[in-house]
Amino acid sequence: MIFIPCIFSFFSGSGFLDLGFETSGFKNVYVNEIFFPFMAAHRYSRETLKLPLPDYGYHHGEAGNVTQLFAGLPAQQLRELVQDCRQSNHIVGFIGGPPCPDFSMGGKNRGYAGENGKLSAAYVELICRNLPDFFLFENVKGLWRTKKHRLFFESLKIQLQQAGYVLTEKLINAIEYGVPQDRERIILVGFKKSFLSDIGMTVISNSGLSSIAFPWLNHILYPQTKVFAYPWSQCEPFHEDLAIPCPDDIPQELTVEYWFRKNNVLEHPHAHHYFQPRAGMQKFGSIAEGDDTKKSFKRLHRWRYSPTACYGNNEVHLHPYKARRISVAEALAIQSLPANFVLPANMSLTNMFKTIGNGVPYLASKALAQTILDFLSSGTEKCKIQNHGNQVASRC
Repeated sequence: MIFIPCIFSFFSGSGFLDLGFETSGFKNVYVNEIFFPFMAAHRYSRETLKLPLPDYGYHHGEAGNVTQLFAGLPAQQLRELVQDCRQSNHIVGFIGGPPCPDFSMGGKNRGYAGENGKLSAAYVELICRNLPDFFLFENVKGLWRTKKHRLFFESLKIQLQQAGYVLTEKLINAIEYGVPQDRERIILVGFKKSFLSDIGMTVISNSGLSSIAFPWLNHILYPQTKVFAYPWSQCEPFHEDLAIPCPDDIPQELTVEYWFRKNNVLEHPHAHHYFQPRAGMQKFGSIAEGDDTKKSFKRLHRWRYSPTACYGNNEVHLHPYKARRISVAEALAIQSLPANFVLPANMSLTNMFKTIGNGVPYLASKALAQTILDFLSSGTEKCKIQNHGNQVASRC
């Protein structure tokens, strides 16, 4: 029997995480987003990429009602959709990255008591109520690394374990997967213990899966110990449109300029979508190429990776060799999106940059999806061998 892994996507934004899963072999059956302009962008991008509509549609949930309707449906109706999907012999997964400003070290830092912080607890509650076969939870490193937030994170894990999940977690960096960006995020993955048993896998520890059991390293292309040891270009005086050759001793495919060329950003539909302030133009020419040390007005270096794509809270990223801010096309390239990924032309610039900065980089999401698929495949293949020639009642 062939199992089709299906995903219910929450806090979907414009679909970067979803896209990585879909291009890895998962089927997207349900999309939830609490901010309507992002959901409209998700729908639009799917249409332009000619991806099928989610089987159970799009659902707009309100952040103010986190316990019942933030998923866009009454609790019982969502549970019925999960059961319907499972009855078709599908593996059911929940994926999502709840809004993270309340845990970000550079953000609001209100923690679990903040409006966004509450959504992390609501997502975990949603998982525990509906019991998908697996889930993925993505958030900023502050939730994992900051002491007061870590206590909250550990309480969420206990709640998931009590619901019957075995867990595995890793602080990843998107650059490890080929994204031209230094972006750390905590990833928590859980599998229902009974599901693992169904597909022939034995859980040795009640506390979680070991790093050996879950293949976190399978799709890492550039280990951090190596990637940050390269002699990356530092700062150079800014000269507009001055040509600078790429150094020979760095991985060019991790640089901003490589991705600008790869995505042909000057011809992209969003090439001219960038903020053009009336004041402060002199500052655009005074910051050295590669000087990203300040809170705001960071100038990228063409032959280096970008700092974390974060375009809110007055953080401004400048083009390496143009006297302007980066464009939407360039920001999408830094998030490693395919060249044909576009946002609605009528979307505001603020919302374009916000949804890009909030999204999981495409290549990172694709690698995470493939890692989960590797793990699931090892179980389902074992299950096929164990039950060869037998009529079985379970999904195995």
